[in-house]
Amino acid sequence: MLWTVLLALLVLLLLQTQLSVCLRELRSGGSSSSVYSPPSSSSSFYNATQQRLPGAIIIGVRKGGTRALLEMLNLHPDVEVAKAEVHYFNVEEHYRRGLAWYRAQMPFTVPGQLTVEKTPGYFAAPQVPARVSDMNPAVRLLLIVRDPAERLISDYTQVLHNRLTRHKPYKPLEELLLHKGHIDPGYKALHRSLYHQHLARWLEVFPREQIHVVDGDALIRDPFPELRKAERFLDLPPRINPSNFYYNTTKGFYCLLSAGHDKCLDESKGRPHAPLSTQALKKLCRYFRKPNKLFFEMVGRSFAWC
Repeated sequence: MLWTVLLALLVLLLLQTQLSVCLRELRSGGSSSSVYSPPSSSSSFYNATQQRLPGAIIIGVRKGGTRALLEMLNLHPDVEVAKAEVHYFNVEEHYRRGLAWYRAQMPFTVPGQLTVEKTPGYFAAPQVPARVSDMNPAVRLLLIVRDPAERLISDYTQVLHNRLTRHKPYKPLEELLLHKGHIDPGYKALHRSLYHQHLARWLEVFPREQIHVVDGDALIRDPFPELRKAERFLDLPPRINPSNFYYNTTKGFYCLLSAGHDKCLDESKGRPHAPLSTQALKKLCRYFRKPNKLFFEMVGRSFAWC
């Protein structure tokens, strides 16, 4: 009986490995560079396909385009991604479960594939940089940013939608953003857009060259150039091509093409923003001028933000 069970487990492992290889080949369009030869021994099969800790993490920012970036990176045949946000490093209940639990949230990969996780809440959480470094000081970090004023409005819009879905009231954005006619620095969504403050904590732990900054606004306008830069940063061979993207005029943004199948991000992407008066938006843009300048100096580049 025991031998029967062991044999069944071995067969399952063999099938799982073969399935992973087939999926890799399908996603790469049959490219020989992404096909892995199956190992020759049963012990090699056992070690080939397994869950591995991420070699790269998309750390933020919230409402900056992290889901789009993750799905686009997943076009690469040498990349596997964690489908859900794990919130391991920024949620105490999860962190107490340890690295074994974190690893168990990762996809199955074969040697040579890169595991990527994304949780935008990591960027602004003070305890996260040191925890990530404890896991792997050489991990590669991707930070996708967009106009901080637009990010804030998008952040509010998502919270508003969630509240309305649960039939709960929520104040208009202008009431939350302004206090006696001035920007209220205590508004939490405003704090998330102060990129320089959060990046400073990461740079205390990681060298600048280990953090790749993705232009979220450029990623939406024309994905391919930003994806090519990300490939180089991750030391991946160039496999993502302009043909992997097409503009969906109905949705108003780019969708993905891979192995003859198309995929668009869900309906929450491209959702119309909550209204904000022109006067309030001008005050918001003025408020961000100095923080934005500090961020530009930190990353060694500037962005066309308000």
